[in-house]
Amino acid sequence: MATEIAEQPAALERTFEALLGRRDELRRLAAGRGHVLMVARGSSDNAGAYGRYLIEVHTGRGATMAAPSLATHYAVRRDLSDTLVVSVSQSGETDEIVDTQAWAAACGARTVAVTNVGDSTLADGADLALVTAAGAELAVPATKSYTAQLAAIAVISDALGPAERGLATALLRVPDEVRRLLDARAGVDDAVTALAATDTALVSGRGIVYGTALEVALKLEETCLKPVRGLSYADLRHGPIAVVGTGVTGVLVAAEDGPLVAGMTDLAAQLGDLGATTVGIGGDRGFQAACRVRVPGPDLPESVAPLALIVPAQLVVEALARHLGLDPDAPRGLSKVTQTDPGQPA
Repeated sequence: MATEIAEQPAALERTFEALLGRRDELRRLAAGRGHVLMVARGSSDNAGAYGRYLIEVHTGRGATMAAPSLATHYAVRRDLSDTLVVSVSQSGETDEIVDTQAWAAACGARTVAVTNVGDSTLADGADLALVTAAGAELAVPATKSYTAQLAAIAVISDALGPAERGLATALLRVPDEVRRLLDARAGVDDAVTALAATDTALVSGRGIVYGTALEVALKLEETCLKPVRGLSYADLRHGPIAVVGTGVTGVLVAAEDGPLVAGMTDLAAQLGDLGATTVGIGGDRGFQAACRVRVPGPDLPESVAPLALIVPAQLVVEALARHLGLDPDAPRGLSKVTQTDPGQPA
């Protein structure tokens, strides 16, 4: 896992080189289609959450996450003739995602597959396959394949958005920002100490970085075996905040800019007042000052910050797993290719 975290700058550079030149194909495929439907599970689902927000904010198209069981179990028929379906799977071999993509095509959608395996079933079945260039990923927890998926989704959003608001310039800064964060490892050891001392943790973010919060929570659960909830701060304040107090560690993720930094800063102060230990990843100076443990994030605009914001959290998770005597490369009960309904016919 540590090796693959360190490979991310090069993996991102290769992915941008492979995919930025395909934006015209994406524009042609999406022409006349006003909606985007993201299909994914696991870490890929968290990448899809990033796409759901970024596409709505950046392109003006409606975007949402699919419920694959509507296709695979309920056999719902829908008119998707106005929809671009983006299916995301590291392996391209999760039956549920492959079957949902085929269902969407039968319902009239045009389909884009985002996968790390060019000859996978998912890639072969799509109208257009965006093959990320992360390279083979051996550790079970997704790291470089996840950030490469974010890169592909950002390229899709750039292709579908207005030219005057293009993301390419900011995207090309991402690999160097990831290198800087990897070299610095700022705040990582302090965050490990805080998380090792608690059995109760939650992760919160909102908007374009909400998917990052979900991914951090997933990584803590699968790699460090800690039960963790990933919540938007809106959902956290509508009930779950009642359980926050002394002994709880709140991991808060925020971009350096954007309309939600102020709300995340207020949340950090509120959790601190309730007695929780707050670990802030990213954000601006005010946000960092409001958190007890500070893990600096990337110097990138909110639109592309998630591509690098997850990296300090990956470093924390990998180090925390080793601190707890666990193997971060092979969490118990997990495999690299996960089938949602093992044993059922596709």
